[in-house]
Amino acid sequence: MNKKFLVYSLVGLLSSGTAGGFVLANSKQAQSLPASGNPQQPRSIRVDQHFIEMMIPHHQDAIAMADLALSRAKRPEVKKIAEAIKKEQTLEIEEMRTWYKKWYGKEVPAHSMTDMGMMGNHHKQGQGMMGQGQGMMGQGQGMMSMKMDIDALKKAPDFDKEFVRQMIPHHQMAVKMAQMASGRAVRPEIRTLAQSIIKSQNAEIAQMQGWQQAWNQ
Repeated sequence: MNKKFLVYSLVGLLSSGTAGGFVLANSKQAQSLPASGNPQQPRSIRVDQHFIEMMIPHHQDAIAMADLALSRAKRPEVKKIAEAIKKEQTLEIEEMRTWYKKWYGKEVPAHSMTDMGMMGNHHKQGQGMMGQGQGMMGQGQGMMSMKMDIDALKKAPDFDKEFVRQMIPHHQMAVKMAQMASGRAVRPEIRTLAQSIIKSQNAEIAQMQGWQQAWNQ
């Protein structure tokens, strides 16, 4: 399964406000939702579930890169941020898996794309969703630039520069996903996690962009 399409689909669906499981069956039900967000009460909103199903593989990609950096990076600052990424995102994955099991009574699907049925109706719309995302990414980063290439990283003449080059847009995508989920999620746990991701990963983005400027001087 293409994890990148998973992420593109989440952004496209959340931003459109008209797609499948990401909208309310009717507006009256939305108005009747209690402020407490009781996880036991049936919901027609599935933002929380989709967010977990897509953020976990996104985090796993970042952890794979961080593991590589811990053994190959030359600059101590890169090793340090790799340690932080691995520690923080591993904990977040564990947290999301626990919530998913509690809320939905099952493990997070290994292949979320199939379970969500996105490859069907939305496959042909994929390019359109990506196109929408290009205007949302900001900072000159289109969604198509979010490409994690482990092989390119392993072969890079300067590992540290390539790590940062790939990790910045990857973080930017996570921030965009979290920003949209924070305004649409039902459960406060998801909203809190989304805000944490926005804060921590924006800080790491700024840090890595500063390194890029310093290294290229």
